[in-house]
Amino acid sequence: MAGGLGHYDGVVAANRSDGSGPLRRAGRSVGRALHLPFSGTAKGLRRVTHAHGAGESGLGKLIELHAVNGAGDVMITIALASTVFFSVPTDEARGRVALYLAVTMAPFTLLAPVIGPLLDRIPHGRRAAMAAAMLTRALLALAMSGAVATGGLELYPAALGVLVSSKAYGVVRSAVVPRLLPPRFSLVKANSRVTLAGLLATGAAAPIGIGLQQLGPAWPLYGAFALFIVGTFLAFTLPHKVDSSKGERKAMLLEHGHAPRRPGLRTVGPSVLHGLQANAALRSLSGFLIFFLAFLLREHPLSGQSAAVSLAVVGISAGVGNACGTAIGAGLKSRGPELIIATVLAVTLGVAICAALFFGGLMVAVLGATAGLCQALAKLSLDALIQRDVPEEVRTSAFARSETLLQMAWVVGGAIGIALPLNGALGMSVAAGLLATGVVLSVRGLLTAARRGQSRPRVA
Repeated sequence: MAGGLGHYDGVVAANRSDGSGPLRRAGRSVGRALHLPFSGTAKGLRRVTHAHGAGESGLGKLIELHAVNGAGDVMITIALASTVFFSVPTDEARGRVALYLAVTMAPFTLLAPVIGPLLDRIPHGRRAAMAAAMLTRALLALAMSGAVATGGLELYPAALGVLVSSKAYGVVRSAVVPRLLPPRFSLVKANSRVTLAGLLATGAAAPIGIGLQQLGPAWPLYGAFALFIVGTFLAFTLPHKVDSSKGERKAMLLEHGHAPRRPGLRTVGPSVLHGLQANAALRSLSGFLIFFLAFLLREHPLSGQSAAVSLAVVGISAGVGNACGTAIGAGLKSRGPELIIATVLAVTLGVAICAALFFGGLMVAVLGATAGLCQALAKLSLDALIQRDVPEEVRTSAFARSETLLQMAWVVGGAIGIALPLNGALGMSVAAGLLATGVVLSVRGLLTAARRGQSRPRVA
């Protein structure tokens, strides 16, 4: 006995070596059973985001980062939905709504002249820029958690900071996509994959945020804080080529007499300019429909429906159309972005004319769905044009300025919708007029550019 436990030594050693006993084995089985749904879901999502070469190129990691971004943004939106900042009831004075439009312009006013050129000067710090945008929103969400219940004054600058940081992230993300493009992947398809991931994550996070809201108004902000902290770390997992200029040369555009001129939106050829004009028409339609229909359907709901249900029908139609447009973009093969923009603008104009001639609940819903679908496809195609035609050194500024222009178009459309008399046929006629202006300014130029081939900057 001095040397051990005799013939029981082997049994004890075996139990020690595999660490198993009935209770421990049962615990491990339960742990595996609980872990499997989460690990299986994570592996399934990873296979989807990394499919078709996106994993090897690094696009899959950007898709995952954008999904986290979308989930965090919707958490903040839910937390602020009941506050004065985002609450714009349709029964308030139109001057109050106009003030809201002015507030939405503030992030873009700062974005174009300040943030865009600043990010152009640090092209080798894009991962850090996206991480900084994530971390800023995480800290601001935490700061807002103490004020969201009371609606304190500190809520407003923090919410504005969240908007600015979110738009700054979006500008850098758009500039990063071309560096992570897999083989045989069109820019439209890559942009739509990233955008679709954000939409799906937003839809998945929304009910979670609503559940957290039941615990208290600050809880969705705690959720946003956690998500943006995760996004901060995910930004640094992007491939190093996001920050590398290896293989790139400085692009210079040559004007008349071969005199060099600083690249910009005015020097990249007709595709980007006409694409911006077409998107501005679609974006002004979006702003117009949101505010005009909000007032119109409150006073004159769809037949047999309440004002709330009427607004919900139009809103859901537009949301479904936007999601479908993004999904279609994800499945598109390589096609000319100019042709896509010209086609969707013409289709939307045709539906708007029908809505003006045969105004009614069905046509309003169809116009909302068409506008959502076509705006999504047109924006994806515009991003592809900027990524294709604008030189690397000013691409971030180009995205910032294009976002500012589109937001201004949205505000102009919304202002027209606020000022217009509440007559359905008249409103749809004005909507058709906004689109017709876009068609006159852009479609011919887009088709001409598509026939001649894409316009690329000449490299010096």
